[in-house]
Amino acid sequence: NQGLATLAFFGVGVNLVLFLTRVLGQDSAAAANNVSKWTGTVYIFSLLGAFLSDSYWGRYKTCAIFQAVFVVGLVLLSISTTLFLLKPSGCGDEETPCGTHSTFHIVFFYLAIYLVALGNGGYQPNIATFGADQFDEEDPKEGHSKIAFFSYFYLALNLGSLFSNTVLGYFEDQGMWALGFWASTASAVGALVLFLIGTPRYRHFEPKGNPLSRFCQVLVASTRKWKVERTQGEENLFEVDNKESAMNGDRKILHTDSFRFLDKAAIITPKDYAKQGKKFYGRNPWRLCTVTQVEEVKCILRLLPIWLCTILFSVVFTQMASLFVEQGAAMKTKISNFNIPAAGMSSFDILSVAAFIFLYRLVLDPVIARIRSKPKGLTELQRMGVGLFIAILAMVAAGVVEVLRLKDAKKDCPNCVNASSLSIFWQVPQYMLIGASEVFMYVGQLEFFNGQAPDGLKSFGSALCMTSISLGNYVSSLLVSIVMRISTRDDMPGWIPGNLNKGHLDRFFFMLAALTTADLVVYIICAKWYKYIKFEGRKGADDNSDDGQAEAAAAAEHRV
Repeated sequence: NQGLATLAFFGVGVNLVLFLTRVLGQDSAAAANNVSKWTGTVYIFSLLGAFLSDSYWGRYKTCAIFQAVFVVGLVLLSISTTLFLLKPSGCGDEETPCGTHSTFHIVFFYLAIYLVALGNGGYQPNIATFGADQFDEEDPKEGHSKIAFFSYFYLALNLGSLFSNTVLGYFEDQGMWALGFWASTASAVGALVLFLIGTPRYRHFEPKGNPLSRFCQVLVASTRKWKVERTQGEENLFEVDNKESAMNGDRKILHTDSFRFLDKAAIITPKDYAKQGKKFYGRNPWRLCTVTQVEEVKCILRLLPIWLCTILFSVVFTQMASLFVEQGAAMKTKISNFNIPAAGMSSFDILSVAAFIFLYRLVLDPVIARIRSKPKGLTELQRMGVGLFIAILAMVAAGVVEVLRLKDAKKDCPNCVNASSLSIFWQVPQYMLIGASEVFMYVGQLEFFNGQAPDGLKSFGSALCMTSISLGNYVSSLLVSIVMRISTRDDMPGWIPGNLNKGHLDRFFFMLAALTTADLVVYIICAKWYKYIKFEGRKGADDNSDDGQAEAAAAAEHRV
């Protein structure tokens, strides 16, 4: 499902800027700006999808609804392109621009692509989490399969992207936009059908209500009790009993000593409840919160420093679709009579992702686990750290290639087409290193945020991964703007001018390597400080096996 949905999405997104310039007649700056807005909207909608999933709809319903919206958007896009926009017939390639369009046709087009953004954005953070829901992490065999699932999930995403970037991208570049968009639509329909076919076998978890209100209740309750003395021990902290927790399908989170001020929200005072016998009645949730509710807030606060450290990695990752392409376009791209598109070099990144996923799963992980005498090799935090280190190597490699490219550059090349005699294949190492770093960082990130997010905020954890990539794009643009403003002088065009032969792109890559090194140091400190979430035990998952439920209940009771 993820592979087909990714193929459909990138079938639209990979060449959208070309569509806007060739078919709608926009200039390059306006087209790039519109694509940036559209891409950013996708990530904003991911937060909406995560909120609806965790709060009201549940992951299955959210995935199904947003995938249906995705299909509708693609159908409308294909119809508008076929019937309205490709006029005169045969326009839309590099040589034949299309004519003018009515306001209705333009509005219809934008409605379609923003429905695509809504559908894909709302679906993305939930599908990975819903897939992870199918594995019981407290079962050793299923817990190991869950780790493998994230690796193959990311592999499917990259393979779908590879097909879009190569096959669909080629047809669209030749002006066959209708074919490319209808192929994307067919892929999205196939993804939705496959998803629905599995419905009878899925495990489901009920949404836990609005997480924002639970978060605010803890902050308000702890603030209202700021004068209350916090005693040692957990005896005076409020928590629901095991029976009520089981009925809600929740796992109780064990108490931790970090952010002790928030514990005051769970301190029991006479004003918080009316007591009759051994039971509490009339608890005001804005004065008294459960330990689990308090720990949910603590979990999010502990995750934020780790999440912030991943943004700079996304800045490095973003270079693959921007400055790597510009660098490649200024190199020797011809082999005999065949011209290699600079953007096509990203295929080496995808091949690297596929290779390193299997290398890590089948070789590195078992070897490291055997050496450490543990069930699995590196922890998620350790793998993310390795990903940051490899990203540093990728930026150093890109900088070295740029130094070599400038040595063989034609200084007066006005358009920077084949502006250096250095072959574009010198870029292969930096693409391969980015691919390897993705396997450690993004796959580890998916596992980490899914495993460490509270049960009621699993989709939000996945959305954090997407917002990291989004912010990486914005930070990258900000860095480029700052660098150009500082480095541009009257006699110097700056580090990244239109003609790269007159700039110093190598210095920008080396600067990113230095920033990522500093980020790695901060990340190591945050990772050492981080305390893993500890659950008491899960009950209430939708599983049709009575024996399985009985065993789970017995195991949970034994742990309690």
